[in-house]
Amino acid sequence: MKARALLLILLLAVMGIPFSEASRAKPLVVVSIGPLASIVSEAFGDTVDIATLIPLGADPHEYQLTAGQVELLKKAAVIVTTGGHLPVEGRMADLKNEGVITGELLLIDDYRLEGFRYLPEWWYNNKDNPHGTWLDPDNAVAIASATEKALEKVDPTNAQEYRSKFEKFREKVEAIKYAYSGFVEKNMSAVIDTPPVQYAIEWLGIRAVASIKPEEEVPAQGVDQVLPRARGSDVIVYSLQSPDQLKKAALELSEKSEKPVAGITVFWEGKPYTEVLRENAISVLKASEKEVISINKSSGGFDLAYLLSALLAGLSLGTALGYILKS
Repeated sequence: MKARALLLILLLAVMGIPFSEASRAKPLVVVSIGPLASIVSEAFGDTVDIATLIPLGADPHEYQLTAGQVELLKKAAVIVTTGGHLPVEGRMADLKNEGVITGELLLIDDYRLEGFRYLPEWWYNNKDNPHGTWLDPDNAVAIASATEKALEKVDPTNAQEYRSKFEKFREKVEAIKYAYSGFVEKNMSAVIDTPPVQYAIEWLGIRAVASIKPEEEVPAQGVDQVLPRARGSDVIVYSLQSPDQLKKAALELSEKSEKPVAGITVFWEGKPYTEVLRENAISVLKASEKEVISINKSSGGFDLAYLLSALLAGLSLGTALGYILKS
């Protein structure tokens, strides 16, 4: 056994890899839902192990922790939530207070320190909207920033690596904001099918003035009830993951109001956050008839939005923007 260990150390030395780095245990980051996993994965890559609690397709407002998931949470170095409004997340907070969970549990106050914000539900007494917050790029960066600080706390030896990876993620998100914001005329508005969609459109400059289903606990309105607001709006936007009844209502509302309609992704797994952010922006902008700046690739040009959002892995935002200006 000792001979094998010595052989491994010698092999690593020849390859130039420190033994401590090769044998390093990655911190386990447990997240409540898939979109948070995509944020953590894109921000920190293979420096962490990630586990998701609520499977795609399950109702996050009804889901309950299993005994096996409680055991998993006991092993977690960092736990990333949507902010704490889901029942599962409330249960995790209880377990933390009871001392069952010892890892860093990230809740709304941790995110707010990094610039996270709730949007008011304009259609529902201006109540804070806790649904779909990750669809706002600033909120995604705030969640990643809080996660980075938690990782530094539990694994200070690798703090510089976590910080460097977070900064690259932040730059990619900022590049997408730069690429896709500013195309929308002032005072544009939308009717949405559910509250989470608000976060996918308001960072683009489109205000959500009505929702077919106003809140989780409130029944959906009929199409004719929402029709007057739709006629005074510019676009109808719905979640591709909504129940069929709500999606059909959004399409019917579009037809009756003669307004364009866009579908966006709210829940997903296994896809980079910035890719979903970009796809959602394109869907909404196309529906609202706002053309994304691009140069015809067939003429040897390049897509500026793609350059900014997809090729910034090793570039600073300043370098990328300088390149655009020179071009």
